[in-house]
Amino acid sequence: MNRSHLTRYAWLSIAAAVATIALKGIAYTVTGSVGLLSDALESLVNLAGAVLALSMLSLAATPPDEDHAYGHSKAEYFSSGVEGMLILLAAGSIGYAAIGRLLEPRPIESIGIGLAVSVLASAINLGVALVLLRAARKHQSASLEANAQHLFTDVWTSAGVLAAVGLVALSGWQVLDPVIALLVAANITRTGVRIMRKSALGLLDTALPAQELAKVKAAIEGELPPGARYHALRTRQSGARNFVSLHVLVPGEWTVARGHKLLERIEAAVRAAVENVSVFTHLEAIGDKTSYEDVELDREK
Repeated sequence: MNRSHLTRYAWLSIAAAVATIALKGIAYTVTGSVGLLSDALESLVNLAGAVLALSMLSLAATPPDEDHAYGHSKAEYFSSGVEGMLILLAAGSIGYAAIGRLLEPRPIESIGIGLAVSVLASAINLGVALVLLRAARKHQSASLEANAQHLFTDVWTSAGVLAAVGLVALSGWQVLDPVIALLVAANITRTGVRIMRKSALGLLDTALPAQELAKVKAAIEGELPPGARYHALRTRQSGARNFVSLHVLVPGEWTVARGHKLLERIEAAVRAAVENVSVFTHLEAIGDKTSYEDVELDREK
């Protein structure tokens, strides 16, 4: 499964981050809005996240080798985990800047120009985020999904900033600028925590989702003939790759060839039911008591 083509999405994210940093920097310079400053700071974090995503996608696409027989797909979880931390860093930076502005209020200037530039930057981020999210779901990429969600937090930040600047312009209440910036920081903190939790679950070899697990069980049971059954079914996810292992129990009088053919049918059925899956099967005699001693992860002593 060659995934090297996914790096082009990371390059797209890098280009978007560079463009939005420039635009939001201009917007802050002409307005002096702390909200727009927080927006620009988050785009800097977006750039760091996009560069990290590029490096981890490149590593994840590396073919299996002698030391990594199962490939390097888990590298994407490191990328998405760090992306979550970067989102939290952005939230902290926004909160710090907002509190400073609450303590020392300062009027916003050139609102019209600032809003126009910020809207353009937000449109770029939104478009790229939608492209990345679509690619992430299609290719089951944790790194691209985290990068897309990071860009969506940037869009939410921009929306909050635009609302704040607009309300300040209409009401003259300068305090609305930092207050809304604080609310935006709280919102994107939630996103950062969710991304980090998902990355941690991936690194911990989380089982397939219930819907996928049901497909696996249906595929196995659809191939089992009378007198045969299975146990010790285990599943896990590693990036875009899924793993399924199970023991198949057959009557002791079966020949090795007959048992092997059954395992081949079961493995083919699971591969047809679930994408990007590696299947490992083990044949056991249904009447042998030792067949039931290794149902758990560690064999009984």
